[in-house]
Amino acid sequence: MMWWYYFLVFAGAFLFDVVPIPFPPALTIMVPLQIMYDLNAWWVTVIGVAGSILGRYVLTLYIPLLSEKIFKAKKNQEVQYLGEKISEKGWKSQLLIITYSLLPLPTTPLFLAGGIARIKPIRIIPAFFIGKFISDATAVHLGKFASENVDEMFRDTLSWQSITGLIFGILLLCALLFIDWFSLLKEKKFKLDFNIWNRKEQSDT
Repeated sequence: MMWWYYFLVFAGAFLFDVVPIPFPPALTIMVPLQIMYDLNAWWVTVIGVAGSILGRYVLTLYIPLLSEKIFKAKKNQEVQYLGEKISEKGWKSQLLIITYSLLPLPTTPLFLAGGIARIKPIRIIPAFFIGKFISDATAVHLGKFASENVDEMFRDTLSWQSITGLIFGILLLCALLFIDWFSLLKEKKFKLDFNIWNRKEQSDT
Protein backbone atom coordinates (compact mmCIF):
# COMPACT_ATOMS: atom_id res chain seq x y z
CA MET A 1 0.00 0.00 0.00
CA MET A 2 3.03 2.29 0.04
CA TRP A 3 2.22 3.33 -3.55
CA TRP A 4 -1.00 4.89 -2.26
CA TYR A 5 0.94 7.42 -0.21
CA TYR A 6 3.01 8.42 -3.23
CA PHE A 7 -0.22 8.87 -5.16
CA LEU A 8 -1.38 11.26 -2.42
CA VAL A 9 1.87 13.21 -2.90
CA PHE A 10 1.22 13.44 -6.65
CA ALA A 11 -2.46 14.34 -6.27
CA GLY A 12 -1.77 16.90 -3.56
CA ALA A 13 0.96 18.63 -5.57
CA PHE A 14 -1.28 18.63 -8.65
CA LEU A 15 -4.25 20.15 -6.81
CA PHE A 16 -2.10 22.81 -5.13
CA ASP A 17 -0.67 23.95 -8.48
CA VAL A 18 -3.68 23.66 -10.80
CA VAL A 19 -5.73 26.37 -9.06
CA PRO A 20 -5.68 29.88 -10.63
CA ILE A 21 -5.15 31.74 -7.34
CA PRO A 22 -1.97 32.26 -5.28
CA PHE A 23 -1.78 29.18 -3.08
CA PRO A 24 0.83 27.77 -0.66
CA PRO A 25 3.60 25.85 -2.46
CA ALA A 26 3.03 22.13 -3.12
CA LEU A 27 5.76 21.19 -0.67
CA THR A 28 3.29 22.25 2.03
CA ILE A 29 1.60 18.89 1.41
CA MET A 30 4.67 16.98 0.19
CA VAL A 31 6.76 17.40 3.32
CA PRO A 32 4.06 16.40 5.86
CA LEU A 33 3.26 13.26 3.83
CA GLN A 34 6.94 12.35 3.64
CA ILE A 35 7.26 12.74 7.40
CA MET A 36 4.03 10.99 8.41
CA TYR A 37 4.54 7.92 6.24
CA ASP A 38 8.35 7.83 6.26
CA LEU A 39 8.49 8.01 2.45
CA ASN A 40 11.64 8.04 0.37
CA ALA A 41 12.66 11.68 0.03
CA TRP A 42 13.85 11.36 -3.58
CA TRP A 43 10.65 9.64 -4.69
CA VAL A 44 8.57 12.29 -2.93
CA THR A 45 10.56 14.99 -4.72
CA VAL A 46 10.28 13.40 -8.17
CA ILE A 47 6.60 12.48 -7.84
CA GLY A 48 5.67 15.78 -6.20
CA VAL A 49 7.44 17.86 -8.84
CA ALA A 50 5.75 15.77 -11.55
CA GLY A 51 2.37 16.55 -9.97
CA SER A 52 3.23 20.25 -9.79
CA ILE A 53 4.33 20.38 -13.42
CA LEU A 54 1.17 18.61 -14.59
CA GLY A 55 -0.92 21.01 -12.51
CA ARG A 56 0.82 24.05 -13.96
CA TYR A 57 0.54 22.62 -17.48
CA VAL A 58 -3.22 22.11 -17.10
CA LEU A 59 -3.45 25.65 -15.69
CA THR A 60 -1.81 27.08 -18.82
CA LEU A 61 -4.29 25.14 -20.97
CA TYR A 62 -7.53 26.28 -19.35
CA ILE A 63 -6.64 29.80 -18.19
CA PRO A 64 -6.76 31.35 -21.72
CA LEU A 65 -10.34 30.09 -22.12
CA LEU A 66 -11.25 31.39 -18.67
CA SER A 67 -9.60 34.78 -19.27
CA GLU A 68 -11.57 35.28 -22.49
CA LYS A 69 -14.79 34.88 -20.54
CA ILE A 70 -14.00 37.09 -17.55
CA PHE A 71 -11.65 39.77 -18.97
CA LYS A 72 -12.16 42.28 -21.74
CA ALA A 73 -10.45 41.65 -25.08
CA LYS A 74 -8.16 44.65 -24.47
CA LYS A 75 -6.81 43.16 -21.24
CA ASN A 76 -6.13 39.83 -22.93
CA GLN A 77 -4.34 41.63 -25.74
CA GLU A 78 -2.26 43.60 -23.22
CA VAL A 79 -1.08 40.46 -21.43
CA GLN A 80 -0.34 38.74 -24.75
CA TYR A 81 1.79 41.74 -25.73
CA LEU A 82 3.55 41.52 -22.35
CA GLY A 83 4.22 37.83 -23.01
CA GLU A 84 5.72 38.62 -26.40
CA LYS A 85 8.07 41.15 -24.82
CA ILE A 86 9.13 38.68 -22.14
CA SER A 87 9.71 35.94 -24.75
CA GLU A 88 12.04 38.26 -26.66
CA LYS A 89 14.46 38.17 -23.70
CA GLY A 90 15.49 34.59 -24.57
CA TRP A 91 17.82 33.04 -22.00
CA LYS A 92 17.31 35.99 -19.65
CA SER A 93 13.61 35.14 -19.30
CA GLN A 94 14.55 31.49 -18.63
CA LEU A 95 16.98 32.56 -15.92
CA LEU A 96 14.29 34.77 -14.40
CA ILE A 97 11.85 31.83 -14.27
CA ILE A 98 14.45 29.59 -12.61
CA THR A 99 15.29 32.27 -10.04
CA TYR A 100 11.63 32.96 -9.29
CA SER A 101 10.91 29.23 -8.90
CA LEU A 102 13.72 28.95 -6.36
CA LEU A 103 12.17 31.62 -4.15
CA PRO A 104 9.50 30.79 -1.55
CA LEU A 105 6.89 32.68 -3.55
CA PRO A 106 3.67 31.52 -5.24
CA THR A 107 4.38 30.74 -8.90
CA THR A 108 0.70 31.12 -9.83
CA PRO A 109 1.13 34.68 -11.23
CA LEU A 110 3.92 33.39 -13.47
CA PHE A 111 1.71 30.72 -15.04
CA LEU A 112 -1.36 32.94 -15.15
CA ALA A 113 0.62 35.50 -17.13
CA GLY A 114 2.05 32.80 -19.38
CA GLY A 115 -1.35 31.19 -19.95
CA ILE A 116 -3.24 34.42 -20.67
CA ALA A 117 -0.38 35.57 -22.92
CA ARG A 118 -0.62 32.21 -24.71
CA ILE A 119 3.08 31.55 -24.25
CA LYS A 120 3.81 27.95 -25.19
CA PRO A 121 4.25 25.85 -22.01
CA ILE A 122 7.57 24.53 -23.37
CA ARG A 123 8.97 28.04 -22.87
CA ILE A 124 8.09 28.06 -19.17
CA ILE A 125 7.98 24.51 -17.81
CA PRO A 126 11.64 23.38 -18.35
CA ALA A 127 12.98 26.39 -16.42
CA PHE A 128 10.23 25.96 -13.83
CA PHE A 129 11.19 22.28 -13.46
CA ILE A 130 14.83 23.17 -12.70
CA GLY A 131 13.95 25.71 -10.03
CA LYS A 132 11.10 23.63 -8.63
CA PHE A 133 13.15 20.44 -8.38
CA ILE A 134 16.01 22.18 -6.59
CA SER A 135 13.78 24.01 -4.11
CA ASP A 136 11.53 21.01 -3.40
CA ALA A 137 14.44 18.58 -3.10
CA THR A 138 16.04 20.87 -0.54
CA ALA A 139 12.81 21.13 1.47
CA VAL A 140 11.97 17.42 1.35
CA HIS A 141 15.50 16.34 2.29
CA LEU A 142 15.20 18.44 5.39
CA GLY A 143 12.53 15.94 6.42
CA LYS A 144 14.59 14.55 9.28
CA PHE A 145 14.94 18.00 10.80
CA ALA A 146 11.27 18.72 10.14
CA SER A 147 10.20 15.42 11.71
CA GLU A 148 12.02 16.42 14.86
CA ASN A 149 10.37 19.83 14.79
CA VAL A 150 6.89 19.08 13.46
CA ASP A 151 5.15 21.67 15.62
CA GLU A 152 7.60 24.35 14.54
CA MET A 153 7.19 23.37 10.88
CA PHE A 154 3.41 23.73 11.01
CA ARG A 155 3.75 27.05 12.80
CA ASP A 156 6.04 28.17 9.97
CA THR A 157 3.26 27.60 7.44
CA LEU A 158 1.54 30.55 9.13
CA SER A 159 4.72 32.54 9.78
CA TRP A 160 5.24 36.09 8.58
CA GLN A 161 7.48 34.75 5.80
CA SER A 162 4.75 32.55 4.32
CA ILE A 163 2.12 35.26 4.73
CA THR A 164 4.45 37.80 3.11
CA GLY A 165 5.02 35.43 0.19
CA LEU A 166 1.28 34.98 -0.26
CA ILE A 167 0.68 38.75 -0.16
CA PHE A 168 3.49 39.27 -2.68
CA GLY A 169 1.89 36.72 -4.99
CA ILE A 170 -1.45 38.51 -4.76
CA LEU A 171 0.25 41.85 -5.51
CA LEU A 172 1.92 40.35 -8.59
CA LEU A 173 -1.46 39.07 -9.76
CA CYS A 174 -3.01 42.51 -9.23
CA ALA A 175 -0.14 44.11 -11.17
CA LEU A 176 -0.72 41.70 -14.04
CA LEU A 177 -4.43 42.49 -14.15
CA PHE A 178 -4.67 46.18 -13.32
CA ILE A 179 -1.58 47.77 -14.90
CA ASP A 180 -2.21 49.13 -18.40
CA TRP A 181 0.63 47.28 -20.12
CA PHE A 182 0.13 48.96 -23.49
CA SER A 183 0.67 52.36 -21.89
CA LEU A 184 3.64 51.17 -19.84
CA LEU A 185 5.50 49.26 -22.57
CA LYS A 186 4.65 51.38 -25.59
CA GLU A 187 4.28 54.89 -24.19
CA LYS A 188 6.39 54.48 -21.02
CA LYS A 189 3.48 55.79 -18.98
CA PHE A 190 2.27 54.10 -15.81
CA LYS A 191 -1.52 53.77 -15.72
CA LEU A 192 -3.94 51.62 -13.80
CA ASP A 193 -7.09 50.24 -15.39
CA PHE A 194 -9.69 48.60 -13.17
CA ASN A 195 -12.29 48.32 -15.93
CA ILE A 196 -11.05 44.93 -17.13
CA TRP A 197 -14.06 42.67 -16.58
CA ASN A 198 -15.99 41.29 -19.51
CA ARG A 199 -19.55 42.36 -18.67
CA LYS A 200 -21.69 41.20 -21.54
CA GLU A 201 -24.65 43.41 -22.09
CA GLN A 202 -27.89 41.64 -21.51
CA SER A 203 -30.42 41.89 -24.31
CA ASP A 204 -33.67 43.63 -23.56
CA THR A 205 -36.47 41.29 -22.83
